[in-house]
Amino acid sequence: MHHVAFVVYPGFELLDPSGPASVFTGANRALGQNGRSAFYRVTLLSAAGGAVESSSGVAVETRSITDVRPGDLQTVLVVGAEREHLLPAVADPVLRAALPPLVRQAERFGSVCTGGFVLAALGLFDGHRVATHWDACRRFADAFSKVAVDSDALYVVDGRLWTSAGVTTGIDMALAMIAHDLDATIAGEVAKRLILYARRPGYQSQFSPVLKAQVKGDSPFADLIGWIQANLDAPLDVPSLAARAGMTERTFHRRFVAATGETPARFVETARLDAARMLLSRGLSLKAVAAQVGLFPPARLTEAFERRFGVAPRLFRAMHAVL
Repeated sequence: MHHVAFVVYPGFELLDPSGPASVFTGANRALGQNGRSAFYRVTLLSAAGGAVESSSGVAVETRSITDVRPGDLQTVLVVGAEREHLLPAVADPVLRAALPPLVRQAERFGSVCTGGFVLAALGLFDGHRVATHWDACRRFADAFSKVAVDSDALYVVDGRLWTSAGVTTGIDMALAMIAHDLDATIAGEVAKRLILYARRPGYQSQFSPVLKAQVKGDSPFADLIGWIQANLDAPLDVPSLAARAGMTERTFHRRFVAATGETPARFVETARLDAARMLLSRGLSLKAVAAQVGLFPPARLTEAFERRFGVAPRLFRAMHAVL
């Protein structure tokens, strides 16, 4: 069996191991329903073993990492936490001594969310590209100059190293691991079983354009942005949006850029393409997607999609549709 170990410590984020663990056990269930043997075995490890309490107060039972021999694990993933719980884990002498030999002999290793700090502090990320939670990207880059941080990706695969941006993106990464280890059909069945909207590719942004705008604070265009998202098939040029906002075109353009960091045209196209990727992942036809997101005819959608993502929408749909 493929032995997957999640390394936890006091104050860890519970969803970081529990979400991906459910994905791996879901793969075993799907395999059984197809007359195949279980493939994954999941273990939780900690420095001392025993019960370890998460940040939510829920405790999990673990094995001591010192009881595991190098070569026993095929996948080693360190989970994340908030800063006050993460720093003691980075400095833990037991983890610092045990992780390098386990990682060196594993088929793959990596982290969920900020768990990458633990491995990067050991030099295990040097020369690699990684993902981490958006709120920790700057801190990560400043602390580890030999590591390239992809601040936008949901997860990154760099050789044996797999890293996810955090929390729910660990689920996306686990689904990608299943597709790699087994096949896309099993990964799709697991996604359906867990009622996931779609299996998101790693290069998809951590943020939708709406969330990006919301992160900037109390946007004066919050209502307009919500309307744009709900009316992607409507005319969304600057004159139309400015009129809806009750401003002159020049004032609207200036204030919109200040509030969102993007021009209205760029914002609208990003929102439309973000929606298009979601719809394509559900297997909808190009004609239907183009009509729903306001990029009709399909040739217009294809041009914008290829320009932004470097892949044709038909190929994207074939690669990422939930089966």
